[in-house]
Amino acid sequence: MSRRILLVIALATVFALAVACAPATPTTVPFTPPTDALGVVKLGPSDPVHIAYMLVTAGADATLGIDSRRGVELAIEAKGGKLLDRTIKFDGQDSGCGAEGGQAAAAKLASDATILAVIGSSCSSEIRAGGPALSKAGFTVISPSNTAPDLTDPAKRFAGYFRTAHNDKVQGAVAAKFALTQLKLKTAATIHDGSPYAQGLATVFADEFKKGGGTVVAQEAVGPDDKDFKPVLTKIAAGKPEIIFYPIFVAAGGLITSQAKTVAGLEKVALMSADGTFSGDFYKAAGNAAVGMYQSSPDFSAFASGYATFLTAHQKKYNEKPLSAFHAHAYDGASLIFAALEKVAVKGPDGSVYIGRQALRDAVQKTSGFQGVTGTLTCDANGDCADPKIAVYQVSQDNVTKLVTPDKPFWKP
Repeated sequence: MSRRILLVIALATVFALAVACAPATPTTVPFTPPTDALGVVKLGPSDPVHIAYMLVTAGADATLGIDSRRGVELAIEAKGGKLLDRTIKFDGQDSGCGAEGGQAAAAKLASDATILAVIGSSCSSEIRAGGPALSKAGFTVISPSNTAPDLTDPAKRFAGYFRTAHNDKVQGAVAAKFALTQLKLKTAATIHDGSPYAQGLATVFADEFKKGGGTVVAQEAVGPDDKDFKPVLTKIAAGKPEIIFYPIFVAAGGLITSQAKTVAGLEKVALMSADGTFSGDFYKAAGNAAVGMYQSSPDFSAFASGYATFLTAHQKKYNEKPLSAFHAHAYDGASLIFAALEKVAVKGPDGSVYIGRQALRDAVQKTSGFQGVTGTLTCDANGDCADPKIAVYQVSQDNVTKLVTPDKPFWKP
């Protein structure tokens, strides 16, 4: 009996030791998808990363939007067409460079819950009308070319909005300084078309011109679809300005440029526009009347070293030079979104990816020291992320003949 007891004890001891020395079975922690104040987008293992655009891609100002769309396409190519181990889906809506088109385009985009972020809009009037719908949908929005100052005014900015384009507080000051210090002019007139972009930029120019000691003899408004500008130009001529600054878009800008040359008293006046007309389509509309005029626009010569690589890739893909002024800003806007998505994406055990909409906005907001094509980008509290560099270009006969924009500044501050 005692031997049996000892045997049982021995076996029990061996068993206990075996259990004690056996590796512990790992405890499985159930996966909990993230939560987010604006909602979470779940991407299944085969779902693409959906980025959309809201840009003007048809009509008189199409080159502005197509130029930006190409910038995004090149940013996607630079990522190998993939993000988060998924294909990047890129599509969008033509927003027409006006309030009505912007509102319609935004409504269509807002109805697609697969969209994570929007590149756009092209024109400030589009985003002012359509922005609230994009914001309500929870999208992160980055514009490559909106420049109206009040879009990043904390009292007017809609949630989720950012831009890689400069603020026209910068561009207007540069244009006024050029007229005063380089051309040494003392009197000026301005024309805007009622759009947030044109009105804001013309106002900044006028204010800065007066601060610098100049006199603004007229501040006129026209309609973007007007055809006959001689009455307003004749009225301006009565004030004898030495320069007319009209930061409007292609169609009206081309007509004002050509008609100004036919108005008595304006034969020798200096003409100056801005980045809204910085395209071959404008030179086609204005003809030889554009030769010798000035345009303010981003200073491409001051962009980062990566811009040369961008231009090479652009030429290879599209077999032509960029069409307008904001291709590199669109490239940087897409790159900011890609970097933010990589930061906030949460992978599930089944290969799904979860992206919080507010988390994405917060990640873009925290952008600091980002090395982009246009420079070093840091987003301030109001959504301005640009590294603003503005120059003034002079239109040559070659630009008009070949319908290509200047690539070397005539002057920069």
